[in-house]
Amino acid sequence: MNVIETRGLTRRYKDQVALDDVNLDIAPNRIYGLLGRNGAGKTTLMSILTAQGFATSGEVRVFGGNPFENEHVLSRLCFVRESQKYPDDFTVRNALDAAALFFPNWDKDLADTLLEDFQLPRPKKHRIKKLSRGQLSAVGVIIGLASRAELTFFDEPYLGLDAVARQLFYDRLLTDFADHPRTIILSSHLIDEVANLLEHVIVIDRGRIVMDDEVEAITGSAFAVAGKSSAVEEFVAGRPVLHREGLGALASVTVDTPLSADDRQRAQALGLELAPVSLQQLIIRRTLKANEHYGSHQENNEKDLEVLR
Repeated sequence: MNVIETRGLTRRYKDQVALDDVNLDIAPNRIYGLLGRNGAGKTTLMSILTAQGFATSGEVRVFGGNPFENEHVLSRLCFVRESQKYPDDFTVRNALDAAALFFPNWDKDLADTLLEDFQLPRPKKHRIKKLSRGQLSAVGVIIGLASRAELTFFDEPYLGLDAVARQLFYDRLLTDFADHPRTIILSSHLIDEVANLLEHVIVIDRGRIVMDDEVEAITGSAFAVAGKSSAVEEFVAGRPVLHREGLGALASVTVDTPLSADDRQRAQALGLELAPVSLQQLIIRRTLKANEHYGSHQENNEKDLEVLR
């Protein structure tokens, strides 16, 4: 049975559509990437799935039931929000102790280990509201991992964390997931940085699902070809093109088809260079392409997609 199922899920705010006919099937014990640019609908979707928001129409099933006011469902999930709020007088220890009461699978030893790993202050009088942005993110990461919830959502969990701390999070996530499999949905704009964590990618843009596939299938589904413009254009003729770049007599084109052995031979004969396309670039290019079908214009796209969330 799927952990999450949505059918025709739609959320409107007056004349704005935040989610538009979203259909998803989330399998158990996998790590999913929920990706998309600012305002794409990711947080709205996660809020509805965790009963912290409401759909205008459509169906939501989490662990087979409606999550709203459903203790059987809510006790089995954890949502680490981007800007999690805590009572003003809470210390880090207060936050962890409160989490221990809420999550049935809470692992205190893991929480204490992560507390040391992220070098968070332990003093009883050190209030959470005085923590830096990175330290606050670390608190969320600790709660999300130590909760050992069957379904865990991380919404941009590493904002403010430096590269070392982010890598620590990724390492601890993979290690604990291997020992305690569960379903993890990770919302991120650092796509290439988290690519090795993800098994499945869901890309949302303007409230619509524009990509929903296995990472392995996605990364092998396109390639880039570069060289003299005339040779490149001869090579890509009749092929679906995601992106073109040119500089003088040279060109680089992203082709939206898998690379075959015949392609390699032909490229070599034409003196062209072939290269894989990173997951981040592929997601950006396909999102731009999807927007063309929805009547959007290129002038808005490059800036909007500079930071994917």
